Amino acid sequence: MVTSKPQTKSAKVIAMLGRGKGASIDEICKATKWKPHSVRAFLTGLRKKGFVLAREQRGDEGTIYRITQAPDHKVLQAAK
Repeated sequence: MVTSKPQTKSAKVIAMLGRGKGASIDEICKATKWKPHSVRAFLTGLRKKGFVLAREQRGDEGTIYRITQAPDHKVLQAAK
C-alpha cells in the first residue's frame, strides 16, 4: 500500500509559487481558503525565510507571484 504524506497548505502554496506561471493571490486564496491578508502575510514569511519572490503584472490575470530562488532547493522538491 502506498501512502502519501498529507500536503499542508504551506506546501501547496510553495508548489503553486514554484510553477513556471506562478500564482495570484486569488488562486492561492481559493486553494487554501485563506483571506488575501493571510496570503500576503505568508508571502512575507517566505521572504523572511530566504525565498526570493518575483512579482509580475500579467494583463487580465493581475499580479502573479513566483519563487525564483529558494533557500534550499530541497524545499521546492518536497512541496511537489
